[in-house]
Amino acid sequence: MQIRIAKGEAPPFINIEDFSLAPDKITFLFGESGIGKSMLSRAVYGLLDPLQLNIRIDDLSYPTYLEIPETRAIQQNGFFVFQEPSSHLNPLLRLGEQLREGSLAESVDEGAILRHLWASEDDGPVRDILKVYPKSHRPSGGEKQRILLAMAFKKMRRRIREDKAGPAMFVFDEPTGSLDNHFRNRFLNILMDCYRRKPATILLITHDYSMISEVFRSYPDLEENICFRELVRDGQQLKLNDFQPRAYLNWLAQTNAQADVPTSHDRRVLRMDSGYRVFNRGMEIRRDGKTVPLEIYKGEMVYLKAASGVGKTTLAKVVMGLLPCQNLSLEIGPHQFSDKTPRGQWRKKIWGKHIGMVFQHADEALNLKASVREAFQGLPLPGPLSDEEIRRRLRELFDLQVDEQFLNKPIARLSGGQKQRVNLLRTLLLETDLLILDEPLNGLDFDSIRRVIDLLYARQKAGTAILMISHNEEIFDALVPADQVFHLQLAG
Repeated sequence: MQIRIAKGEAPPFINIEDFSLAPDKITFLFGESGIGKSMLSRAVYGLLDPLQLNIRIDDLSYPTYLEIPETRAIQQNGFFVFQEPSSHLNPLLRLGEQLREGSLAESVDEGAILRHLWASEDDGPVRDILKVYPKSHRPSGGEKQRILLAMAFKKMRRRIREDKAGPAMFVFDEPTGSLDNHFRNRFLNILMDCYRRKPATILLITHDYSMISEVFRSYPDLEENICFRELVRDGQQLKLNDFQPRAYLNWLAQTNAQADVPTSHDRRVLRMDSGYRVFNRGMEIRRDGKTVPLEIYKGEMVYLKAASGVGKTTLAKVVMGLLPCQNLSLEIGPHQFSDKTPRGQWRKKIWGKHIGMVFQHADEALNLKASVREAFQGLPLPGPLSDEEIRRRLRELFDLQVDEQFLNKPIARLSGGQKQRVNLLRTLLLETDLLILDEPLNGLDFDSIRRVIDLLYARQKAGTAILMISHNEEIFDALVPADQVFHLQLAG
């Protein structure tokens, strides 16, 4: 399927010769954030606005494409799960009402689907949620995501029950971004069960490469029905390549074999006592089932785990002096901090001197109006960086030509994955004792993930301590020894 998407008469900003999905198979689609995966899937499904964009599919104008029987059939028989549930959910309708709208009318399948997605024996955990009008803060992101998944599975089950003929397409765009591995696996379980009962064309867009391990571990009987593809840049065009799952699995095994980097405990770079309070919640730091302080030594890589929303990012911001808290007892190198310490002391003594931090969302860390070159200026370094040094650093994570045009490119015009790479490289330039990395692999493709891990290994071997915060449990469980894994949880 040839697809061109442009604004007006301008050259297409998405241009791909063949975006073909195997009919009645499950396709896992990888690729860096912002490259065009969501836009292409929405174009195929018929969700883009022909009044705002100039779209052609196989030389058909988009209005014509929307009218052909195949497009109407995949919409009528399928479902599209959006990456951001809030963009689909209506804040003026209770979740229960939306779960039963139109073709999703209440059915015998609804309760079973909800119980499965909530891992519950009864309807209690979701009964109150269904009465809620969705807002930005309630329910949680994971709960909204599961409501949207329940809608898709109701449509799947109805198609199975009524034995509907004709093409069907189900698109899941980052369906597990707010789910931990347990709930992600429950999602995959019900998806594969529905597929076994009545195959459909299923497109699953994700950055979670650990799904590969779960598919090979739990669904070997479906291996012939599952495709792994990756969207990549090829000059000014996009290209859909086969992705070899064994490349990821072999790399993961190799990473696990190299993980135990010798460290000495002769120099502690950070100690934070358990029992601090933030946002009126007491927090506990635990390891091996015991309450302990968070301690990190020179050359250590420490992995901080917690359920989604518990406060991993909040802890990082407390350590950086960006959020106040109570009962704080914190030691960073030779410096002592408490909840009585003036906030300016962190800026004066810590930022860029003892600690560098990669924030979770690159858009929050970078000046979107600045150029790529300007993003590397003003860092607390011994001296200014030359253009050649900036180019050399960029080549560590960028394959494209790092020329004057790229250095002058506004950050706002980079893809999500490109922004994240700039975000990482800026912090890795700092010669600090400790690096705090909050979701450093966000939006990256597999090649970039491997390169980032190699850079982190190099910094660790040079003596830099690293505090890792990430939902990519499979990767960092392989990367970090078990005795350097801490767990964060609510006190009591």
